[in-house]
Amino acid sequence: MAAQHRTLTVPRTAHLHQLGTLSETTRQVWVVCHGYGQLAKYFIRHFQGLEDEQTVILAPEGLSKFYLEGFSGRVGATWMTKEERLLEIEDYVQYLNLVWQLVSTEAPHAQLTLLGFSQGAATVCRWLAASPVACAQLIIWAGAFPEDIDYSGLTAKLATSPVYLVHGLQDSLITEERLQAQLAMLNAQHIHPVLVPFTGKHELNKEVLAQLKAGLL
Repeated sequence: MAAQHRTLTVPRTAHLHQLGTLSETTRQVWVVCHGYGQLAKYFIRHFQGLEDEQTVILAPEGLSKFYLEGFSGRVGATWMTKEERLLEIEDYVQYLNLVWQLVSTEAPHAQLTLLGFSQGAATVCRWLAASPVACAQLIIWAGAFPEDIDYSGLTAKLATSPVYLVHGLQDSLITEERLQAQLAMLNAQHIHPVLVPFTGKHELNKEVLAQLKAGLL
């Protein structure tokens, strides 16, 4: 007799790191999603200095953790793997919905900026496509839009919101071929991003972050 596969939905503890204070006066909330093998408490350090009286930065953390090397030492997190990927996507979409529910309660007048770095880029795109949340701007950094999502609703959401594709010119993962394929796919979906290249590798850049916050790009 073949083994049966069953699933249970269980409560668990998720982690969220924050710069700034959510309040009635908050006008901008950045939800920033880390890349594969990163932890939110370190990832959010790249955004220090962007917070102010009207701006708050929130860094959720992938629900699955693992040792980066061997069986001890440094730990990283991931948003999903290929194993039961659809359920893992569903889980993190529900998690990020709760994050935005928290924001909506504590900072009801805030607009959302979504930033996804590397693996986090696909994460924020899938969340935006699968949830009722809308964003004022979308920043895809050193990553790409996934092809396996429903673009009908996503395209409508992004019709009046700027979309940025940010990448380091020395990033070996973002080749010119991959970039052009991404642009062709997005143009077919009527999404026309602004390209933001910078001198650097697979990394964040404080100068570019400051320009994005100030609306200079």
